Amino acid sequence: MKMLSWNVNGIRAVLKKGFVDFAQDCGADVICLQETKAQPDQVEIDLPGYHQYWNSAERKGYAGTLVFAREEPIGVVNGLGIGKHDDEGRMITLEYPDFYLVTVYTPNAKRGLTRLGYRTKEWDVDFLKKMKKLQRKKPVVFCGDLNVSHKEIDLANPKSNAKNAGFTPEERKGFDNIVAAGFIDTFREFNQEPGQYTWWSMMRDARAKNIGWRLDYFCISPALRGRLKSSEILSDVMGSDHCPVMMDIG
Repeated sequence: MKMLSWNVNGIRAVLKKGFVDFAQDCGADVICLQETKAQPDQVEIDLPGYHQYWNSAERKGYAGTLVFAREEPIGVVNGLGIGKHDDEGRMITLEYPDFYLVTVYTPNAKRGLTRLGYRTKEWDVDFLKKMKKLQRKKPVVFCGDLNVSHKEIDLANPKSNAKNAGFTPEERKGFDNIVAAGFIDTFREFNQEPGQYTWWSMMRDARAKNIGWRLDYFCISPALRGRLKSSEILSDVMGSDHCPVMMDIG
Protein backbone atom coordinates (compact mmCIF):
# COMPACT_ATOMS: atom_id res chain seq x y z
CA MET A 1 0.00 0.00 0.00
CA LYS A 2 1.41 3.35 -1.07
CA MET A 3 0.65 6.26 1.24
CA LEU A 4 1.26 9.93 0.61
CA SER A 5 1.23 12.81 3.11
CA TRP A 6 1.30 16.50 2.23
CA ASN A 7 0.78 19.78 4.04
CA VAL A 8 -0.90 21.63 1.20
CA ASN A 9 -1.14 25.04 2.92
CA GLY A 10 -4.71 25.43 1.69
CA ILE A 11 -6.63 22.84 -0.31
CA ARG A 12 -8.33 25.52 -2.39
CA ALA A 13 -4.98 27.01 -3.35
CA VAL A 14 -3.39 23.71 -4.28
CA LEU A 15 -6.41 22.69 -6.37
CA LYS A 16 -5.56 25.62 -8.63
CA LYS A 17 -2.02 24.29 -8.99
CA GLY A 18 -2.73 20.85 -10.43
CA PHE A 19 -3.48 18.85 -7.28
CA VAL A 20 -6.06 16.57 -8.90
CA ASP A 21 -3.71 15.60 -11.74
CA PHE A 22 -0.93 14.96 -9.24
CA ALA A 23 -3.19 12.85 -7.02
CA GLN A 24 -4.35 10.75 -9.95
CA ASP A 25 -0.81 10.23 -11.22
CA CYS A 26 1.12 9.63 -7.97
CA GLY A 27 -0.15 6.07 -7.51
CA ALA A 28 -1.01 6.45 -3.83
CA ASP A 29 -3.65 4.24 -2.26
CA VAL A 30 -4.09 6.77 0.54
CA ILE A 31 -3.48 10.53 0.37
CA CYS A 32 -3.30 12.38 3.69
CA LEU A 33 -3.45 16.17 3.64
CA GLN A 34 -2.82 18.70 6.37
CA GLU A 35 -3.55 22.42 6.68
CA THR A 36 -6.52 22.21 4.35
CA LYS A 37 -7.96 25.53 5.61
CA ALA A 38 -11.45 24.69 4.36
CA GLN A 39 -14.81 23.13 5.15
CA PRO A 40 -16.10 20.33 2.87
CA ASP A 41 -18.91 22.51 1.53
CA GLN A 42 -16.38 25.11 0.38
CA VAL A 43 -14.55 22.75 -1.96
CA GLU A 44 -15.50 20.47 -4.83
CA ILE A 45 -12.89 17.79 -5.50
CA ASP A 46 -13.46 15.28 -8.28
CA LEU A 47 -11.11 12.42 -7.48
CA PRO A 48 -12.72 9.20 -8.76
CA GLY A 49 -11.90 5.99 -6.92
CA TYR A 50 -11.21 7.63 -3.57
CA HIS A 51 -13.35 7.97 -0.45
CA GLN A 52 -12.99 11.37 1.29
CA TYR A 53 -12.70 11.90 5.05
CA TRP A 54 -12.60 15.46 6.38
CA ASN A 55 -11.78 16.96 9.77
CA SER A 56 -12.05 20.72 9.49
CA ALA A 57 -11.27 23.30 12.14
CA GLU A 58 -14.15 25.15 13.73
CA ARG A 59 -12.33 28.36 12.83
CA LYS A 60 -12.72 28.89 9.09
CA GLY A 61 -9.59 29.09 6.96
CA TYR A 62 -7.41 27.41 9.58
CA ALA A 63 -5.64 24.06 10.07
CA GLY A 64 -7.71 20.98 9.14
CA THR A 65 -6.95 17.51 7.77
CA LEU A 66 -8.32 15.41 4.92
CA VAL A 67 -7.78 11.83 3.77
CA PHE A 68 -8.48 10.28 0.37
CA ALA A 69 -8.52 6.46 0.53
CA ARG A 70 -9.11 3.94 -2.23
CA GLU A 71 -10.02 1.21 0.25
CA GLU A 72 -12.86 2.02 2.59
CA PRO A 73 -11.67 1.66 6.20
CA ILE A 74 -13.44 -0.31 8.93
CA GLY A 75 -13.92 2.92 10.84
CA VAL A 76 -12.95 6.60 10.93
CA VAL A 77 -12.46 8.75 14.03
CA ASN A 78 -11.71 12.47 14.07
CA GLY A 79 -9.49 14.02 16.73
CA LEU A 80 -7.86 12.76 19.89
CA GLY A 81 -11.13 12.52 21.79
CA ILE A 82 -10.01 15.31 24.13
CA GLY A 83 -11.99 18.52 23.90
CA LYS A 84 -9.13 21.00 24.27
CA HIS A 85 -7.36 19.46 21.26
CA ASP A 86 -10.21 18.74 18.91
CA ASP A 87 -11.59 22.02 17.60
CA GLU A 88 -8.78 22.60 15.08
CA GLY A 89 -9.30 19.51 12.90
CA ARG A 90 -5.79 18.22 13.46
CA MET A 91 -6.18 14.44 13.33
CA ILE A 92 -8.01 11.65 11.50
CA THR A 93 -7.67 7.95 12.35
CA LEU A 94 -8.61 5.28 9.81
CA GLU A 95 -8.83 1.68 10.97
CA TYR A 96 -7.90 -1.08 8.53
CA PRO A 97 -7.91 -4.84 9.21
CA ASP A 98 -4.24 -5.04 10.18
CA PHE A 99 -3.23 -1.48 11.14
CA TYR A 100 -4.38 2.01 12.05
CA LEU A 101 -3.54 4.95 9.81
CA VAL A 102 -3.39 8.35 11.50
CA THR A 103 -2.82 11.66 9.78
CA VAL A 104 -1.89 14.56 12.04
CA TYR A 105 -1.16 18.26 11.80
CA THR A 106 0.76 18.99 14.99
CA PRO A 107 0.24 22.47 16.49
CA ASN A 108 3.00 24.98 15.78
CA ALA A 109 4.75 26.50 18.80
CA LYS A 110 4.36 29.86 17.03
CA ARG A 111 6.63 32.87 16.69
CA GLY A 112 7.86 33.87 20.11
CA LEU A 113 7.06 30.33 21.28
CA THR A 114 3.69 31.52 22.55
CA ARG A 115 2.20 28.05 22.12
CA LEU A 116 5.23 25.98 23.11
CA GLY A 117 3.81 24.97 26.50
CA TYR A 118 0.55 23.75 25.00
CA ARG A 119 2.36 22.01 22.18
CA THR A 120 4.93 20.12 24.26
CA LYS A 121 3.27 19.65 27.65
CA GLU A 122 -0.25 18.89 26.43
CA TRP A 123 -0.57 17.99 22.75
CA ASP A 124 2.64 15.96 22.38
CA VAL A 125 1.93 14.05 25.59
CA ASP A 126 -1.67 13.23 24.70
CA PHE A 127 -0.89 12.38 21.08
CA LEU A 128 1.80 9.88 22.04
CA LYS A 129 -0.48 8.32 24.65
CA LYS A 130 -3.09 7.85 21.93
CA MET A 131 -0.62 6.25 19.50
CA LYS A 132 0.57 3.85 22.21
CA LYS A 133 -3.03 2.99 23.10
CA LEU A 134 -3.87 2.23 19.46
CA GLN A 135 -0.69 0.19 19.12
CA ARG A 136 -1.82 -2.14 21.88
CA LYS A 137 -4.65 -3.22 19.56
CA LYS A 138 -2.82 -3.34 16.22
CA PRO A 139 0.17 -1.67 14.51
CA VAL A 140 0.03 2.05 13.76
CA VAL A 141 1.12 4.24 10.88
CA PHE A 142 1.04 7.96 11.58
CA CYS A 143 1.99 10.66 9.16
CA GLY A 144 1.82 14.38 8.66
CA ASP A 145 3.36 17.71 9.49
CA LEU A 146 4.78 17.12 12.97
CA ASN A 147 6.18 20.66 13.09
CA VAL A 148 9.59 19.60 14.38
CA SER A 149 12.98 18.86 12.91
CA HIS A 150 14.20 16.02 15.08
CA LYS A 151 17.97 16.30 14.70
CA GLU A 152 20.51 18.81 13.41
CA ILE A 153 20.68 16.91 10.12
CA ASP A 154 16.99 17.69 9.60
CA LEU A 155 17.35 21.42 8.94
CA ALA A 156 19.80 23.61 7.08
CA ASN A 157 20.69 26.01 9.92
CA PRO A 158 20.42 24.21 13.27
CA LYS A 159 22.65 26.57 15.25
CA SER A 160 20.70 29.73 14.45
CA ASN A 161 17.33 28.01 14.97
CA ALA A 162 17.95 26.39 18.36
CA LYS A 163 15.47 28.72 20.06
CA ASN A 164 12.94 28.90 17.24
CA ALA A 165 9.65 27.05 16.82
CA GLY A 166 10.23 23.64 15.32
CA PHE A 167 13.70 23.09 16.76
CA THR A 168 13.50 23.89 20.45
CA PRO A 169 14.87 21.30 22.89
CA GLU A 170 11.34 20.72 24.16
CA GLU A 171 9.93 19.91 20.72
CA ARG A 172 12.88 17.69 19.83
CA LYS A 173 12.42 15.86 23.14
CA GLY A 174 8.84 15.19 22.07
CA PHE A 175 10.13 13.36 19.02
CA ASP A 176 12.72 11.57 21.16
CA ASN A 177 9.77 10.24 23.16
CA ILE A 178 8.13 8.96 19.97
CA VAL A 179 11.29 7.04 19.11
CA ALA A 180 11.69 5.80 22.69
CA ALA A 181 8.16 4.37 22.45
CA GLY A 182 9.39 2.24 19.54
CA PHE A 183 7.97 4.17 16.59
CA ILE A 184 10.22 4.29 13.54
CA ASP A 185 11.03 7.39 11.48
CA THR A 186 10.73 5.56 8.17
CA PHE A 187 12.61 8.05 5.99
CA ARG A 188 15.79 7.62 8.00
CA GLU A 189 15.58 3.85 7.50
CA PHE A 190 16.57 4.55 3.89
CA ASN A 191 18.34 7.90 3.81
CA GLN A 192 20.89 9.26 6.26
CA GLU A 193 22.01 12.17 4.09
CA PRO A 194 21.80 15.86 5.02
CA GLY A 195 19.92 18.31 2.84
CA GLN A 196 16.67 16.30 2.90
CA TYR A 197 13.89 18.76 3.65
CA THR A 198 10.11 19.01 3.31
CA TRP A 199 9.47 22.71 4.09
CA TRP A 200 11.08 25.91 2.91
CA SER A 201 10.34 29.52 3.77
CA MET A 202 8.68 31.54 1.04
CA MET A 203 11.34 34.22 1.53
CA ARG A 204 14.86 34.69 0.17
CA ASP A 205 14.64 31.91 -2.44
CA ALA A 206 14.93 29.35 0.35
CA ARG A 207 13.56 26.47 -1.72
CA ALA A 208 15.80 27.17 -4.71
CA LYS A 209 18.78 27.27 -2.34
CA ASN A 210 17.48 24.24 -0.39
CA ILE A 211 17.54 26.10 2.91
CA GLY A 212 14.83 24.03 4.54
CA TRP A 213 13.50 21.91 7.36
CA ARG A 214 12.29 18.30 7.51
CA LEU A 215 8.93 18.65 9.27
CA ASP A 216 6.86 15.93 7.56
CA TYR A 217 7.10 12.26 8.51
CA PHE A 218 5.81 8.74 8.19
CA CYS A 219 6.27 6.83 11.45
CA ILE A 220 5.34 3.19 12.01
CA SER A 221 5.09 0.62 14.77
CA PRO A 222 8.01 -1.84 14.97
CA ALA A 223 5.68 -4.65 13.88
CA LEU A 224 5.46 -3.05 10.43
CA ARG A 225 9.20 -2.68 9.85
CA GLY A 226 9.44 -5.93 7.89
CA ARG A 227 6.77 -4.68 5.49
CA LEU A 228 8.47 -1.33 4.82
CA LYS A 229 9.48 -1.06 1.16
CA SER A 230 10.33 2.62 0.76
CA SER A 231 9.98 6.05 2.32
CA GLU A 232 10.90 9.16 0.37
CA ILE A 233 10.60 12.92 0.08
CA LEU A 234 9.06 14.18 -3.17
CA SER A 235 10.94 17.46 -3.17
CA ASP A 236 10.25 18.19 -6.85
CA VAL A 237 6.48 18.46 -6.28
CA MET A 238 5.43 22.09 -6.10
CA GLY A 239 2.23 23.79 -5.03
CA SER A 240 2.84 24.40 -1.32
CA ASP A 241 5.63 25.57 0.97
CA HIS A 242 5.82 21.89 1.97
CA CYS A 243 6.45 18.99 -0.39
CA PRO A 244 4.82 15.56 -0.11
CA VAL A 245 6.35 12.50 1.54
CA MET A 246 5.50 8.98 0.44
CA MET A 247 5.81 5.54 2.04
CA ASP A 248 5.18 2.05 0.70
CA ILE A 249 4.41 -0.93 2.92
CA GLY A 250 3.77 -4.42 1.62
